[in-house]
Amino acid sequence: MSNKTVVQATINGEEVEFLCETRQSLLEVLRDVLRLTGTKEGCNNGNCGACNVILEGVLVNSCLVLGVEVQGKSITTIEGIASPQGLHPLQQKFLEHAALQCGICTPGVLVSAKALLDRHPHPSEHEVRHWLAGNLCRCTGYDKIVHAILDAADVMSAEVTK
Repeated sequence: MSNKTVVQATINGEEVEFLCETRQSLLEVLRDVLRLTGTKEGCNNGNCGACNVILEGVLVNSCLVLGVEVQGKSITTIEGIASPQGLHPLQQKFLEHAALQCGICTPGVLVSAKALLDRHPHPSEHEVRHWLAGNLCRCTGYDKIVHAILDAADVMSAEVTK
């Protein structure tokens, strides 16, 4: 019989409480316990970025964080990027630039891009490419992704100055 721990956290702005085993990764908790299946499992060893989430303002691989470690913390997943008013500018620009293909890496790339723009609202192309080095995609050459992120940064900057 396994022991489960009660964990309270804020996920995508909502206070949640869940039970998890001490060995369960945050990725497993998000997908299997909370049914937030937008976060994808790729390599399950921290090398591909498909499972990226923002934990307390820091980009992390959710496969490398234990669910019990998020007690009292705030997490943003791909499900928390859009708002009730509509898509986040990053999501809109990914659509406009056709910056996605099969979709396995896309949630992690979008979360990574959001974390980047949260820290550096005006990144250079080099900075975007460097930041995305932890996100592996087998379907694309990254150019459309990079240009979508740069375009979203411009849109977001324009919205701030309005």
